[in-house]
Amino acid sequence: MATEELFQFADEEPLLPSALIPQENQWNVLVIDDEEEVHSVTSMVLSDFEFAGKGVKLISAHSASEAEKILREQDDIAVALVDVVMETDDAGLRLVRTIRETLKNSKTRLVLRTGQPGQAPEEQVIVDYDINDYKDKTELTAIKLKTLLYSSLRSYRDIVALDNNRLGLKQVIESSATIFQLQSLRRFFSAALMQLTSLLHLGKDAAYVELVKGFAATSVEDHFEVMAGTGDYASLNCGEPLKNLPLNVIKSLCEANSARQSIFSDHHIVIFFESTRGARNLLYLENTNPLSDTDKQLIEIFCTNASIAFENVLLKTEIEETQRETVCLLGEAVENRSKETGSHVQRVAEISSFLANKVGLSEADVDILRAAAPLHDLGKIGISDVILNKAGKHTPGEMAVMRQHVSIGYEMLKRSSRPVLQCAAIVAQQHHEKWDGTGYPQGLAGENIDIRGRIVAVADVFDALSSRRCYKKEWPLHDVVEYFNEQKGKQFDPALVDLVITHIDDIIAIRARYQDGNGADS
Repeated sequence: MATEELFQFADEEPLLPSALIPQENQWNVLVIDDEEEVHSVTSMVLSDFEFAGKGVKLISAHSASEAEKILREQDDIAVALVDVVMETDDAGLRLVRTIRETLKNSKTRLVLRTGQPGQAPEEQVIVDYDINDYKDKTELTAIKLKTLLYSSLRSYRDIVALDNNRLGLKQVIESSATIFQLQSLRRFFSAALMQLTSLLHLGKDAAYVELVKGFAATSVEDHFEVMAGTGDYASLNCGEPLKNLPLNVIKSLCEANSARQSIFSDHHIVIFFESTRGARNLLYLENTNPLSDTDKQLIEIFCTNASIAFENVLLKTEIEETQRETVCLLGEAVENRSKETGSHVQRVAEISSFLANKVGLSEADVDILRAAAPLHDLGKIGISDVILNKAGKHTPGEMAVMRQHVSIGYEMLKRSSRPVLQCAAIVAQQHHEKWDGTGYPQGLAGENIDIRGRIVAVADVFDALSSRRCYKKEWPLHDVVEYFNEQKGKQFDPALVDLVITHIDDIIAIRARYQDGNGADS
């Protein structure tokens, strides 16, 4: 077939050949025809073609089977120019049906080209097959081919945009659902960053900061504190001041805060939203790609949901902190009654949560144990002062009375359906059980003792030995370690003793953070 029969060339200045345009800036067009000349001429005509700032990358297939293989492996074919007659008289038509029905590809624009229009009548083909255009090769001039490609690529672009927007909205819903389920502020902020970054395929670097009010009745201005970070900002600590961020980031954050609105630039975005309680929040993300108006709308939708979730998490956190403080105060009241320091229950709680984390308990279970541990000796409230505060050694009868505190505490707590108090009931009952079965009140042994009871037993004894009590002085650290080594596999879970020895410096640091006000502790 002669070239001039296929195309009539217009007088145009040649532009940059498509082969020299970077692949990511090209539209993939699949040419499916068993005539090599058709591929060559198509390539010549489209060498200078450009749409929406992108050139064309032509991919050749010389049979329907070859084209099917390419389409199975590559899902970003924008347009396919399909010859009707190839291996068989209807190979192109069969391929169209495979693309739409078997491969479930509804995005690629399919244009049938035929040199034998009588073989496949246009009206019948358009009715029976899901194609986007039908052309007689003899009528397809260079200009008409380019016009065809413009309209096909425009349709493909809009279809992809609509599909991406649909997926984006779906992910907004799923992401919002995820952050609504979170139960701590730090996890909320980290998840919000991850979900939003994933939503818009943004860069890996992001930081979330909350504007914190300055001291009332002073001239100190409002200042920022980092709440969470990802990528290069992951090393930032929660509560870290704004001054530790790069200067260009600080400038952008201050600009958004002053204007009380989000900022979108070519390289980064700063999202501003304010809670109903007046807390101003900024979300900074580094972004290598410009955002469309639709992208910005998705961000705003997500942040609206995030703001609501933030309010819920903040309220829940305040309630939980109030409950935790109440539990600690109750535990401290019991300890003070027995003339022991209130800081003991805080140290037991923190050491217990540290060990619980090391043995692999979930974050939720670690948090519950931290809240429950201060109530391990709640039952002492039912023991008389004479026995509770006796300076000397207890008689067998007095010891029997003292041991009743575990059952008293358990009976007081077991009726609650709250996870923290349920955990506290188990800890109160089992923290005097021993690994070898010689403990009380039930004589449980080994793993029959709840892991939470075993953990609190270790934390309680470690801190008790290291602290001054009414009946003894604090022990030197080497004596405490020696005692734990002696009681490994007897009083204590061997694995927990190993953890204590391995992480002794961390445990000492915990004790140092919660020293007694009278300086009794080392």
